[in-house]
Order: sequence, then structure tokens, then C-alpha cells
Amino acid sequence: MATKRVYNFSAGPSMLPLEVLEKAGSEITSYRGSGQSVMEMSHRSKVFLSIFNKTKEDFARLFAVPDDYEILFLQGGATLEFAAAPMNLMTRTGKADYAITGSFADKALKEAKKYGSVNISATTAGCNHTRIPSQSELTLDPDASYFYYCANNTIEGTEWHYIPDTGRVPIVCDMSSNIMSYPVDVSKFGIIFAGAQKNLAPAGVTVVVIRKDLLGAAFPYTPVMLDLAAMVKDDSMHNTPPCWAIYMLGLVLEWVEENGGVANMEANRNLRSSIIYDCIDNSKLFRCPAQKDARSGMNVTFLSGNDELDKKFIAEAQEAGFVNIGGHRSVGGMRASMYNAMPIEGAEKLADFIKSFEKRNA
Repeated sequence: MATKRVYNFSAGPSMLPLEVLEKAGSEITSYRGSGQSVMEMSHRSKVFLSIFNKTKEDFARLFAVPDDYEILFLQGGATLEFAAAPMNLMTRTGKADYAITGSFADKALKEAKKYGSVNISATTAGCNHTRIPSQSELTLDPDASYFYYCANNTIEGTEWHYIPDTGRVPIVCDMSSNIMSYPVDVSKFGIIFAGAQKNLAPAGVTVVVIRKDLLGAAFPYTPVMLDLAAMVKDDSMHNTPPCWAIYMLGLVLEWVEENGGVANMEANRNLRSSIIYDCIDNSKLFRCPAQKDARSGMNVTFLSGNDELDKKFIAEAQEAGFVNIGGHRSVGGMRASMYNAMPIEGAEKLADFIKSFEKRNA
């Protein structure tokens, strides 16, 4: 029996395009006449290698990756890359710069401190990470091996709307929650990494984009699975890759292209977020803690200031078909995570629900 799909506002794993799910469902037992599921086939088979290579080519084209960069499909999520980045880059000077604008950046900082000296270029902890530092606020070390920041803070609902100018220092950026949602000048970065489960695919695959000249300088004790040069040498297949997640990533990339590419993903994200932000800004019951110039286009956080009322909102939203809208346990309130797969209709209907809830509880 068919079940009505809900509007899933989960921060991750998040909703996938319905067309992608239907396509995957039609191929679940036999991928395009092969008589086997992608979950069953050898990662060395011609059939899977064709999936792998096309997915990598599609990613390079859609994300406009220059020729002097490598693309990897790895495992371990962005969290493993918190260690991989310093292990592969810190050897140059033993120092790194970190901008701390949220919980995940803080986790990355703690990992980096194990491998060298870390300068905190900026931190927004004093305002509960409700804003993003300006370029002039960044204290940068010209001798740093790299500069790290997290492009979008899913928990706090803030986003960097500029790429920091770090001079000759390579930038390492965690784009897990906003990758492929707007055009990016990849040439400004040394490493970009993203866990796929927010905006690209199901959990299981991590996309890493690295400039080729940064390869080959890992600490001698770096585990092979964290040595990005080794991963490039083996084309992401030093061990068995997450085949199913890579296949799903490929389907999502095809969907992105069929729906106007990254430029249209950006237009849609701006429209979705503006619908909810406008609703909250005109509300007398709810407010958005993130500063206006730092608001995320992906994760809209809001609250009433009354924990019991917030709990009531979350419960009634669930009943109305708006699921996983509770804020992160560390900040409370509500969070509407709206990645590429969220239809505009989802934002419109949520805004209508917010207004109706306010009328009933004013």
C-alpha cells in the first residue's frame, strides 16, 4: 500500500529527490539488465566502474572542478577528514589557522590540535555562533600550512557568504551541508570535503576535492586510509568503496543536471529559505537567532523562547507531516533543513503551518 510522503526537514541524513528514489527502486534487483543489484556487484566489474567513472565526471562538470584537482569518493564522513586534513597538510610548517563558527568547526579544531600548533583565526563562541566573522576580523598566519573553516553551520543556522582571502595559504573547507547548492570557485580552495548525507546522497560516501600539488606530504605515520595521495593513486579503491552510495550520488547528480544545474539549485535554495525567513521575521511568536547577514540558506533555525511551546510546535508539525524539525539538542528550538531535494512547496506549506500555529497560540 502506498504511503504518503512527508516533508522531511532532517539535517542529515536528509530527504532525497523522489525521482532518484524511484529510479533506484526500479533498479534495486537488476541494474539496467545486469541481473544484479549495485549492492551485489564487484567494485572492479566493468558495470560498476562505468557507474563510478560517470559519477566522477558528472561531479567534476557540475561542480566546475579544474583539471589540477583530484576527486575522491571515500568513507568516514567529514569527521574523518577532520583528521585527514592536518595529517596531509600540517607537515609543511606544523601550523594551521582555524575559524570556529559552530560545533563542527570546534570538532575539527580538537582533531587538528593533535598534529600541530593551531591558531584560532576567529571564533564566534561569545555570541553562541549566531554570526560569521568578517574578513577584517580574521587573524591569519602567513606561515600556516592551511586555513580551515566550515562553510555552513547546520546546528546554528549560519553560513559563510564569502570565501576568505588567505593569500598563499591553502583553504580547507567543510562543505557537507551546502555543497552543490550554489556555484563555487573551486580554484580558491586547497581541499573541499563533504559528507554526502545532507545534499548529495545517502550516508556512506564522502566527497573530497584536493589540489594536486598538495598531495604527497602526509606524516609518515598517517594510516593509509587517511593518506590522500594513496587514495588518489588507487582511485578511491584502496579498499572496497561504498558502491551503493556512489551509485546514488550519481543518480542525484543526474537529477541536478536535469533540473537546471547548480545555478537553479541556488535559485531554489534562496527562494525556500526566504519563504521561511520572511515568515519568521513577520512573526510575533517566533524569532531567528542567527544574524541576518549570516543566515544559512540551508538550515533555518527559529524558536519561541518558550521550551514547552517549542515542543508543542514540533509535535503538531509532526502530525501535520513536517518531520524532523526539532532543533539540535545543544540549541533547542526548531530547525528547518531544506537541501536541494526539498520542493518549494515544502517551504510554502511549512510557512502556512507556522502562521496557523501562531494564530492558535498567540
